[in-house]
Amino acid sequence: MTFTDYLDSLQGKTVAIIGIGVSNTPLIRLLLRRGIAVTACDKASRAQFGNDGLLRELEAQGAVLKLGEGYLDGLNQDVIFRSPGIRPDIPAFQQARERGSVITSEMEVFFHVCPCKRIAVTGSDGKTTTTTIIARLLERAGYTVHLGGNIGKPLLPETGEMKPEDIAVLELSSFQLMTMDASPEIAVVTNLAPNHLDVHKGMEEYVAAKKNIFLHQSPEDKLVLNRDNAITNAFAQEAPGQVTLFSRQNPLESGVAIEDGVICVKKDGVKREVLPVEDILLPGVHNIENYEAAIAAVDGLVPDEVIRAFAKEFGGVEHRIELVREKDGVRYYNDSIASSPSRTMAGLRSFRQKVILIAGGYDKHLDYEVLGPDLVAHTKRLVLTGATAGVIEAAARHAEGYSEEALPITTIDDFGEAVRFAASVAEPGDVVILSPASASFDKFKNFMVRGDTFKELVCSL
Repeated sequence: MTFTDYLDSLQGKTVAIIGIGVSNTPLIRLLLRRGIAVTACDKASRAQFGNDGLLRELEAQGAVLKLGEGYLDGLNQDVIFRSPGIRPDIPAFQQARERGSVITSEMEVFFHVCPCKRIAVTGSDGKTTTTTIIARLLERAGYTVHLGGNIGKPLLPETGEMKPEDIAVLELSSFQLMTMDASPEIAVVTNLAPNHLDVHKGMEEYVAAKKNIFLHQSPEDKLVLNRDNAITNAFAQEAPGQVTLFSRQNPLESGVAIEDGVICVKKDGVKREVLPVEDILLPGVHNIENYEAAIAAVDGLVPDEVIRAFAKEFGGVEHRIELVREKDGVRYYNDSIASSPSRTMAGLRSFRQKVILIAGGYDKHLDYEVLGPDLVAHTKRLVLTGATAGVIEAAARHAEGYSEEALPITTIDDFGEAVRFAASVAEPGDVVILSPASASFDKFKNFMVRGDTFKELVCSL
């Protein structure tokens, strides 16, 4: 089905779109221009919305708005686009299905109408960096790339402009994958660890959602998996397509691994030396894995010399161990994306010295005990803030080898005061890093706002 065919199929039908945000607004506008009856729903009231100009614009184009409390009541439209952040099994959706509604999402429809090759990345950590590396490498190799999903921009409204020779590169979250019934030609799973258990019913559901990135592949499609992660390695047994493993820790007879400090590709009995690890500008062993995953994904599409040149120049993605500034001999890093213990552990291991860590935030009901040993091994001072401050402190104190003298812990609820305190105890040569091991929702709209706030505070010191 082409995108035009899909839009034609909506003629004469009613459509509801849940969430009037950056990701859905282009789709709302497109459907309205096509003369399709659209009801736009959002949990924020008109008074809370903050952009009444957008609301007036949509209403002037013919949209019906349902805002605030009860925004999901009585859904009965023919097609309902759910926001990825809303579970697909809530009562409002179940009742709509019983009335005959089709529940879908922008990404689900895109996968069925996309006219070009799709490369999609998921995982608990490293999704955005790996997706960005893949997209940039393809661009340097001369492809027209459409970057979307969890990053970039909504792609469905732009599908009509895509050409068969283009490539769509997507970052997909577990929420987007929960109800997917199609998979990309090239799928990448960076790693898996407990995450988002405040939304998912448990780890089993979380892992099941991630599997949808490859379960609907054909035998000709490619699945890239992390050999060093027990969960992702086990996916190979269920893969309908061809599996390429990557490993930082183990030698591989076939796949992408490190030999004598060089990332190598082994395929059909032939080994190619692609990228010396020392040429990777990004700090941290986890970024070596991100490059391995990206190299496996673009193998056969991007020349090795393009990969080598890019790795020497690419400085990373905002909010991911991002160097904010150096002041009075102290380096400040923004790792606000670290919303889980595993992500913070990777960040701490990226530095050769012990750091001053600012951590804490919204509780996603994760296991923080696993963070304790890394706090003891890689942190010289711990500054805690937010709802998870107590459990992170407990993890540090319960870890083997902890002592108050070696790792002083300070809890300050106010985020700005916590940052200023960390700066006040830092000495020349120190690293201060915001790597919260927690989500941002206790004090911030999202991790990006948290990271931007941190950068503003640091730059105002």
